[in-house]
Amino acid sequence: MNYYRSKYFTTLSKKKIKYLFIKRKSPITIVFFHGFMSNMIGAKPKAIQKFCKKQKISFLKFEYSGHGKSSGKFIEGNISNWTNEAKELIKKKIKKNSLIFIGSSMGSWIALNLFKSFKKQIKGFVGIASAPEFLEELMWKKFNLKVKNIIMTQKIYYLKYSGYIYPLTKQLILNGRKNKFFNKKNPIKLPITLLHGTNDKIVPMNFSKRILKQFPKSNKKLIKIKNGDHSLSRKNDLKKICKELEYMI
Repeated sequence: MNYYRSKYFTTLSKKKIKYLFIKRKSPITIVFFHGFMSNMIGAKPKAIQKFCKKQKISFLKFEYSGHGKSSGKFIEGNISNWTNEAKELIKKKIKKNSLIFIGSSMGSWIALNLFKSFKKQIKGFVGIASAPEFLEELMWKKFNLKVKNIIMTQKIYYLKYSGYIYPLTKQLILNGRKNKFFNKKNPIKLPITLLHGTNDKIVPMNFSKRILKQFPKSNKKLIKIKNGDHSLSRKNDLKKICKELEYMI
């Protein structure tokens, strides 16, 4: 049975953020950041939560505004808002513990944004199919003129992809440009492990390689998951993620 219940945290901007915090007597807290239009109840956060429970390690997961059961409209959210919400929640819940961040896809972008806010606490990072700057690199740059015009004039475009509809707003695209990651090196020293599927059709492996180049002083590695897709949610993928987490701890 799961005795842990999710709660809601109210941010300064009055958003109600759904989260689950399992507090143990460990010196480390693992924080999970989910992806774009995702939530905290998928296979990856569940597997990591189970791992933390077994290892008796504190664990925090949550949903950005407009995602899952958190309040707010998705189309009003952006990278800056979601980063700030995560920052507020982590600062409120985890005062002194060392932190290991785990980011999935867009979640890696949010987590990487927070390195400077938690540089004294952060002790490691695990990225899963990481996608910083995906709005510009994987969407905007690949859109034709017609789509770009719709976004700039109508302020929203409904992208149909792989059976899903992604509402992309002008403010989201423009805000993404304010959250550049690839433009400067980070001198931080910490273990960084990135996992990327060789069959990821959404985010190219090159993204993970580029991330590692941004951390010249860190102890880093890239693990290529054979035949792994973007979600990396197969049983063996989840085992691999938890194994890498164990090494890091």
